[in-house]
Amino acid sequence: MNTGATNPEPGLPLPAWTIVALISIGLLVDQHLPWGQDVVSVVTWAILLYWLTRSTPDTRLSMMLCVAYATAGEIFLSLGWGLYEYRLHNIPLFVPPAHALVFVLGIAISKHMPDSIIWAVPLAAAPPVIILAWIGADTMGLILYALLLMCMVFSNGRKLYAVMFMLSLGLEIYGTAIGNWEWLHEVPVVGWTTMNPPLAAGTFYCMLDMLVVTTMNAIKRNKARREAVLSTAEETR
Repeated sequence: MNTGATNPEPGLPLPAWTIVALISIGLLVDQHLPWGQDVVSVVTWAILLYWLTRSTPDTRLSMMLCVAYATAGEIFLSLGWGLYEYRLHNIPLFVPPAHALVFVLGIAISKHMPDSIIWAVPLAAAPPVIILAWIGADTMGLILYALLLMCMVFSNGRKLYAVMFMLSLGLEIYGTAIGNWEWLHEVPVVGWTTMNPPLAAGTFYCMLDMLVVTTMNAIKRNKARREAVLSTAEETR
């Protein structure tokens, strides 16, 4: 069972406005300027690496796992499954590190939100998710919403997930509106439908966090077992 959330330590030199500016301006640069995607990729990686060099070892590992899982997820969901397509039919190099930075932003925001947001967000999302599925506009939304509830139940990072659900929806609306990527209405293979963007797209961020935290917990358990074995071996000498 997942009992936590990706949680970078506070006090790092990365104010929230830096991430907001990077995303809002960077997507426009990618869209409209020559070599814009390359420039945005370099800046995004530079900001993430700057942040990582000033983080604890556990935070560095969790964010590296976040980037790794995000990369695998992008390859599967976009290039493999074909749920959505980027403007140049590739995966921009700034996307995986941007996922980690969006998490940093979400964590910063969640620390200032009341606990009431935890279930207010999924309760507010339920009616439109059900209606959109009922009329056939977004049948995949029911699947994503069920996965969101699973994440909320099996994790202590519920407030972060509520924030990420709303934050990612805003990001999706912005990115699709200016044309950086597009979700296909007909979901390949399974025959579901979705919108551009899906209302419950934030569920993917929640699942990403659960993967990172589950992996971190497994690494810590393995480390503890190794240390216990070494300690026992030393005592028997």
